[in-house]
Amino acid sequence: MKCPFCSFEESKVTDSRFSADLYAIKRRRECLKCSQRFTTFETVDLTIQVKKRDGTYEDFIADKLFNGIMAACRHTRVSHDKVKSLCNEITADLMSRQLREIATQELGAIVMKYLQKIDTVAYIRFACVYKRFKDIKEILDAIDSVKEDNCNIINNKNEDGLYGAKTC
Repeated sequence: MKCPFCSFEESKVTDSRFSADLYAIKRRRECLKCSQRFTTFETVDLTIQVKKRDGTYEDFIADKLFNGIMAACRHTRVSHDKVKSLCNEITADLMSRQLREIATQELGAIVMKYLQKIDTVAYIRFACVYKRFKDIKEILDAIDSVKEDNCNIINNKNEDGLYGAKTC
């Protein structure tokens, strides 16, 4: 690791810790030449290609996943931390599958599966974008499918205290 102060290429690690998202290691280093200290982060390189609807490919970017889920969860009782945790779960799921590529349709279906478990409103919002509903009937059909899947969605809370999650 090159020192950011003097560009010397050797340093020693003085401290290592796991970061909050568990996919990075924070290392405190000391340059062996100038003795300056600096911090580095080592992260897992998740190299999955996402195949878009138009046939083009782009790298999987966890921040895009987070932003999409956060938009669906806006103004619901799903916290920022829960969304971050959900993104980490989905990323871990993708990593465990050892995929080289995934279609946006499959990725969207995975996200919907997770969202349906935590919040019905967020699930429907995400479905509206993911499935590209063209009219109100398609939205109502999606709502009806959620009603069928959930036994009691009104006046029931899941273990996180959120309404609308599966309770049976």
